[in-house]
Amino acid sequence: MTVVLGFICAGIAVVCFGSNFVPVKKFETGDGMFFQWIMCTAIWLSGFAVHIYQGFPEFQPLAMLGGFLWCTGNVMVVPIVKMIGLSLGILLWGTANLIMGWSSGTFGLFGLEKETVPMPVLNYVGVSLAVLSIGSFVLVKSDASTKRKSTLEEEEAFIVNTRITQVEEPEKQNWIDKLSPSTKRIVGISLSIISGIFYGVNFDPPTYLMDHGGSKDGLDYVFSHFCGIYITSTLFFVIYCIAKKNKPEVYPSCILPGLLCGLLWSIADICWFVANANLAMVVAFPIISTGPGMVASLWGIFAFKEIQGRRNYLILAGSFGLTISASVLITLSKVLK
Repeated sequence: MTVVLGFICAGIAVVCFGSNFVPVKKFETGDGMFFQWIMCTAIWLSGFAVHIYQGFPEFQPLAMLGGFLWCTGNVMVVPIVKMIGLSLGILLWGTANLIMGWSSGTFGLFGLEKETVPMPVLNYVGVSLAVLSIGSFVLVKSDASTKRKSTLEEEEAFIVNTRITQVEEPEKQNWIDKLSPSTKRIVGISLSIISGIFYGVNFDPPTYLMDHGGSKDGLDYVFSHFCGIYITSTLFFVIYCIAKKNKPEVYPSCILPGLLCGLLWSIADICWFVANANLAMVVAFPIISTGPGMVASLWGIFAFKEIQGRRNYLILAGSFGLTISASVLITLSKVLK
């Protein structure tokens, strides 16, 4: 039953991670700093609910480091989505996440206990395929930037036409809007990989505690982990407000969608803690790291129309094939005797 529970939680995590940015997709979030703070508020509230459910277990300061690592990667998400789109962004950072998470468990990085597998050859082949999948994902061209620009132009035209006595102000642009299309693509891809690396190591601090005499119940570390997320996001937002001379880009319309994004993410991450405890990182990471990209791609194809054209579909099909093959081989390397 523990294995069944692990796979059920992994499935829930895949769906929620692949969908957690969908609620805010149609809303303006500016440079993303205000949005990430709102999202992290919902995450902390969810963590506090788990803390109550677990009977107020001992607070673990080291687990907060995992929250800091995750939040640092998450600060990059909104710029990534604006530059290369939701689908391609999740596919890229999900693959980097897989490689780092696998490496942490396999090689015992950062003081973790090494997770041995019965079939190491399958394990290494699977990771090699995951690396190849990164190269195939970057060939997929997203129309997210072009569509966003068209929408903004329509909104600006409406404002101009309805303005009667208001004095015209210069066009409001953030640093993302000032980049050229090619620069957006390069920066977006680079940030996706960096973000994925931070995501891939965010479970290492609580796993370290479990490996060195701490509680084996992953849920006991959720609140501490989520406190690290909220404190870090608040610190980033304060620094941002100071840098903007107390004139941050605040978009009230993204508050409720941002809270919903945080709720979906927290459900996914809580399930990931349970999956790690019941399946081990070497099995949970391949499933949960790669699955959301496929879910996000379905959103991008059918709901947002970001990925279109026969060429893109063929490349995406090949990318899916590499990702699925990598995940299956890594999983089989653990379960086969």
